[in-house]
Amino acid sequence: MAEQKRKRIVITNDDGVHAPGILALTQAMRTLADVEVIAPLVNQSASGHKKTLHQDIPVTRTTLADGTPALAVASAPADCIALAALGVIEWPPDLVVSGINRGANMGQDVTYSGTVTAALEAVIHGAPGVAVSFDNQQANDPAEYAEAARVAVEVVRHALVRPLPPLTILNLNVPRVERVKGLRLTRQGIRIYRDVLVKNGDLYQMTGPEPTGEHQEVGTDVWAVHQGYASLTPIHLDLTAHYFLAELGAWDIHL
Repeated sequence: MAEQKRKRIVITNDDGVHAPGILALTQAMRTLADVEVIAPLVNQSASGHKKTLHQDIPVTRTTLADGTPALAVASAPADCIALAALGVIEWPPDLVVSGINRGANMGQDVTYSGTVTAALEAVIHGAPGVAVSFDNQQANDPAEYAEAARVAVEVVRHALVRPLPPLTILNLNVPRVERVKGLRLTRQGIRIYRDVLVKNGDLYQMTGPEPTGEHQEVGTDVWAVHQGYASLTPIHLDLTAHYFLAELGAWDIHL
C-alpha cells in the first residue's frame, strides 16, 4: 500500500510574522501537517479585506523564533494569501489557518479583521480556511496561546478531512481561560464599540477601549466566549440579506 501523503497547511496572521500567536499556531499545526508560513512583515490588525493592485509588494525571507522559515510580506494578510495563490508558494494547500490573533474576532469584527479576511481570501482561491483568535489583547508570550492552540488543533484536525462548503470558512474564538468549558457552534453576535477620536492639530487618531458585546444573546459567538466556551462560527462570503429580498420587492421600485 502506498504511503499516504502528509497534509500541508499554509499559516498566516494579521499581527505580523514575528507575533507570538503565529509561532504558537505554527508549532501546534506541525503536529497535524507540514506547514508553510507567509504573513505580514509588520502588524496589520484591522486591515480588513485589503487587496493591493498594480503596486509593488516586497516579499522577504525570515524565520520565526524557533527557526521555522517564513515569508514576510510588506502588505495586508489578504495580500499574503493572494500572492501565495498566484504563485509565490505551491497552491492550493490542504488548508489555510490564520492566527492566532491577539484579541477576539466576533460579531462585526469579522469585517475589520485581517485574520478572518485572510481565511476568506483563501476560499476565494479554492483552499479551505480557518481563522483562529484568542480573547486576550495583552497576550505577548507564545505560552499564553497554549489553550487556543490546543483547541485549534482539534478543529483543524476535522477540517483537514471534512470538506467545507464553497466560499465558507470557520471562525474560531477562544476565551481567556485556563481550560475552555467546551466548544459551541455559534452565529455571529453583536459587538459594541466605544471608539473615541483624539485630535492633535491636523492629526486624528481613532482609539478607545476594547470592544464589548451583547453577552445575553444565547447561541452567539459573543455569548459563548463570555461563558468560557470556544466559539466556532461558519462564515460565508455571500453577504446578501436573503430575508429582506421579499420586503425589498414590496418597495415596488420602477425605472
